[in-house]
Amino acid sequence: MKFTLSWLKDHLETDASLDQIVETLTMIGLEVESLDDKSALKPFVIAKVLTAARHPDADKLQVLTVDTGDGKPLQVVCGAPNARAGLIGAFAAPGAYVPGIDITLSVGKIRGVESHGMMCSERELQMSDEHNGIIDLPADAPVGTSFAAYAGLDDPVIEINLTPNRPDCTSVHGIARDLAAAGLGTLRNKPVESVAGSGEPQVSVTLDLKDEPGLCPGFAWRTIKGVKNGHSPKWLQQRLIAIGLRPINALVDITNYVTFDRGRPLHVFDADKVNGNLTVRRAIDGEKILGLNGKEYTLRWDNVVIADADGVESIAGIMGGEHSGCDENTTNVVIESALWDALNVARTGRDLGIITDARYRFERGVDPEFMIPGLELATQLVLEFCGGAPSRTQVAGYKGHNSRIVRFPASEVKRLTGIDVPAEKSLEILSRLGFKPQGSGEVVDVAVPSWRPDVDGKADLVEEVMRIHGVDRIEPQPLVSHAAVNAKILTTLQIRTRNARRALASRGMMEAVTWSFIPESSAKAFGGGQSELKLANPIAADMSDMRPSLLPGLLAAAQRNADRGFSDLALFEVSGTYEGNTPEAQRRVAGGVRRGTAKLEGSGRHWSGNAGPVGVFDAKADALAVLEACGAPVEKLQIESGGPAWYHPGRSGTIKLGPKVILGTFGEFHPKTLETLDVAGALCGFEVFIDAIPEPKQKPTRTKPALNLSDFQTVRRDFAFVVDKSVEAGAILRAALASDKKLITGVQVFDLFEGASLGAGKKSVAIEVAIQPLERTLTDEDLDTLTKRIVESVGKQTGGVLRG
Repeated sequence: MKFTLSWLKDHLETDASLDQIVETLTMIGLEVESLDDKSALKPFVIAKVLTAARHPDADKLQVLTVDTGDGKPLQVVCGAPNARAGLIGAFAAPGAYVPGIDITLSVGKIRGVESHGMMCSERELQMSDEHNGIIDLPADAPVGTSFAAYAGLDDPVIEINLTPNRPDCTSVHGIARDLAAAGLGTLRNKPVESVAGSGEPQVSVTLDLKDEPGLCPGFAWRTIKGVKNGHSPKWLQQRLIAIGLRPINALVDITNYVTFDRGRPLHVFDADKVNGNLTVRRAIDGEKILGLNGKEYTLRWDNVVIADADGVESIAGIMGGEHSGCDENTTNVVIESALWDALNVARTGRDLGIITDARYRFERGVDPEFMIPGLELATQLVLEFCGGAPSRTQVAGYKGHNSRIVRFPASEVKRLTGIDVPAEKSLEILSRLGFKPQGSGEVVDVAVPSWRPDVDGKADLVEEVMRIHGVDRIEPQPLVSHAAVNAKILTTLQIRTRNARRALASRGMMEAVTWSFIPESSAKAFGGGQSELKLANPIAADMSDMRPSLLPGLLAAAQRNADRGFSDLALFEVSGTYEGNTPEAQRRVAGGVRRGTAKLEGSGRHWSGNAGPVGVFDAKADALAVLEACGAPVEKLQIESGGPAWYHPGRSGTIKLGPKVILGTFGEFHPKTLETLDVAGALCGFEVFIDAIPEPKQKPTRTKPALNLSDFQTVRRDFAFVVDKSVEAGAILRAALASDKKLITGVQVFDLFEGASLGAGKKSVAIEVAIQPLERTLTDEDLDTLTKRIVESVGKQTGGVLRG
């Protein structure tokens, strides 16, 4: 939202400096995004042409002698047809930047004649599009003074960054109201006087919205006959140019001016181009309209339009049509001031791809009580600039505004902000902002003004009080000190989330941040797709469901990288997944995928040996690394073959802690899953459910236990067991380890063999058992006894026998 300082002072009586205004705007929540103090126009001065002689080598150029007020005439080469001796205009000296032509001047030669600057046209100073000659000022213009100050171009332009909940500040008047409430002056709030018209409007309007009157809660209009649509006044053009709008003609400029001045979008129809009367209705599928921007739009039934007998003349609340637009030949007009449904305007503008100042305001909410005064204000300006005879004002559909009443406990300010603002002070601030407190005491009813549709509850009123009272008055408070030195600050889940990220990054994986929304097909492929996880208003058609897993987003990201030539990569993410629409159904998960040859040891081709494709064991190692980093009891984990349906059934696994607690899954992906996601290549992945890891047991002390090392040498024994092929190696390891937990410190598989010599459906698994004596050197009898227990334990739990 842009406005000039002089424009603001039309609505705010204040002696505050520009710096004070800018600072106050930011402090009350209207953040100043930019400030143009017009210093770029300071180099331009008023100068007088003393002599004008024909250029010796160019018929269309003249050599001027220019007085800039310092008594030292300068020579300037000029090609303007109106350049003459005695002309007073705007001069730019060497070194000045000319914004209209984007050039910084310097002393130069034009056809052999030196030129020390230039006399400027209006377009070169971005005053208008006029460039047929240089600026020609009155004879009494003060030579040597600032041209910007003389022409009123030194008016600073302020731009504020509005949040969507502040429709009241889409007008200069609304901004002035806030500044006045903040104590920076007095609001000029003179009521708009009605214009007495005569007779009925030349064009009537019918609301044909059947059972949906909310699409157009009100429509006010009048006609004015005999207007002369020329240029708008210079002051109005300058204000529009300052905020980035192009002056077109008086009628259009008036609607733009009222839109920014009072936040009231209007539209003016050429009444002679309207065939019959106007009807507000839904569009017919396939109807077309040529907009004022020269583009054609195809409409749908859910768009609201204003139409005549020939078809659509305007898209409600967004843009008028070219056919009934006003030009220099317009003599009779219809001025429209209406109310439109905010959601419908927003949806229509988004669907058609139209962004206008009218849409910007209607989709946020305009003041319904200013619908008729806005029409009267526009009528006044039309009569002043264009003349004409107005009809009486007509209103259709408007039933008046019922103010929302909010119950406001004054103590709520202290509870929510920590600042004790007296009740009387709070009510005074609200009154200055246009709210109407009813009664007195600690709890009062407050009537919300018509221009504040965003205020809905008591917390909103607290916000209004605080931004005017001053959020800078909130005193900084030190953090509460903890009772114990070095007490834990982060929760266990936060600590584990950080540890998981660090562990995966240390394994060569890159962190990704993917959308929480995924396509419905992807959600169903990974166990989701429930109705409660569908978005009511997705930002895109392929982002319709909350993700049940991190893997769809990571697989899609890996494929996008592969499509761009980065085929070997490993990605991970630690974030939330959604199994339902309750807080308990949101999980904290660490997930990752590896693609191509992106192994821990390295990827790609090398003279010493090429890396192979990633597989199930790479994913398993990543998952176990996360669990270990998060403090899970890795030695107690059980790994079962097979996993969820999105993994390959023979190349996947599930990590459990006991028979019921699932801590993670891993594996290579099922071909059908990859086909559903339109992903290809060697891929494996994993997910670890961080929130499922049991809380660590509270230790009585943080002191580490003493390090006890045995003085005796570790003994290693090898065993080869013949078992059924269905027996997992992990079961053999657990059985061997359980035979003597005191002496056996480690068991690992070092060989796997399958062959006809073992028998059908059999395999041989060779393990190494590490035995650590603690009290004495073990004798042969001790080792034989331990060996027997190992063989018995493995045989009992797995059915395995020693290989002969």
